[in-house]
Amino acid sequence: MNKKVSLGVTISIAAIVCALTFIVTSFLTLRRFNTKVQAVKEKAEKYDRLEALDTYVRGHFYEKDLDEEALVDGILKGYVDGLNDPYSYYLTSDEYDALMEKESGKTVGIGVTVQPNEDGYLDIVEVEEGSPASDSGLEPGDVITGVDGQDIGEMEYTAAVDLVRGEENTKVRLTVLRDGKETDHTITRKHFDLITVQSELLDGHIGYIRITNFRENTDEQFQEALDEMTANGADALLFDVRSNGGGLLNSLQEILDPLLPEGVIATATYQDGNTETAVYSDDSEIDLPMVVLVNGTTASAAELFSASLRDFKDAKLIGTTTYGKGVMQTTTRMADGGGLTLTVATYQTTRSECYHGVGLEPDEVVETGEDTVIADRDPETDPQLAAGIEALS
Repeated sequence: MNKKVSLGVTISIAAIVCALTFIVTSFLTLRRFNTKVQAVKEKAEKYDRLEALDTYVRGHFYEKDLDEEALVDGILKGYVDGLNDPYSYYLTSDEYDALMEKESGKTVGIGVTVQPNEDGYLDIVEVEEGSPASDSGLEPGDVITGVDGQDIGEMEYTAAVDLVRGEENTKVRLTVLRDGKETDHTITRKHFDLITVQSELLDGHIGYIRITNFRENTDEQFQEALDEMTANGADALLFDVRSNGGGLLNSLQEILDPLLPEGVIATATYQDGNTETAVYSDDSEIDLPMVVLVNGTTASAAELFSASLRDFKDAKLIGTTTYGKGVMQTTTRMADGGGLTLTVATYQTTRSECYHGVGLEPDEVVETGEDTVIADRDPETDPQLAAGIEALS
């Protein structure tokens, strides 16, 4: 027997459904609203703390005139520092421009990398090939003790470095200590290409290619070196990425492309769990035995280079455990003219685990000798290089 529902009952049911829908929607909307209100309240409290600090400083700091731009830059830098990520940082407009210039593979200066020593002076740890410093005869191991007649021993490190830097076609006079003797070098700062790839044919058949960084022009320099080595009869390749701190991922991809088989080589995983291709290789591939020299300051893209060659070409890693930086950064120009370098993803090859915080264990552990200078390319004083040559012989 069919039962009919009266129109009144139908209208009542519809009204109840509408009411329930309204209640549920209102509840969810109210909860979202309360969440937003709470977020706004928390943000307001943060700004109140900042305003209270600013008011106190302006009322009590012993100098009346404050550098407003420097204060804002400091606030922004402090915010990013609060992430407790050593690879994320805020850049002022000048710092952003300098970074972009460096990543392009071109720079203005004299072409030295320095670090402070215990006496407060600047140890030269690297001299760029073809740079004004190289032309002036400066060498790794030299110590800068003075700049334009000023002793820098009591200066802050950044202040001393700023004295060495300067604009194109300006001169700087460096007092340099070598073997206990000080000499003066007057050097003209110039605009020059950074050389990040060096090559040499070793033992008549091993193509040695050293990569010091991955910049925009590194892949061009690498291809030239690779072509030269193979044209000269290299039947094995020895890559040296010791003390290579990494660089640009697109440069790394262009370098790996001619070395590896076709397919996805590495992937990056982002905050939302999404995984994307980080390195892809086409079907062109060099079929030669390979060895990679690594050490404790082989990091980031240089580690991904090493892991990719080991995973896809059975390349042997020789040296010591690498640094362990398996995270990727992007650098973005901000609306205020500054920039933000931010860690956005982890990455790894498609055949091995992410090495972040762990590093890559070499297949053959070889320590550096006391007299080892990587740039010398001398197997007599460089046991890691000697081991690489032995492995390919």
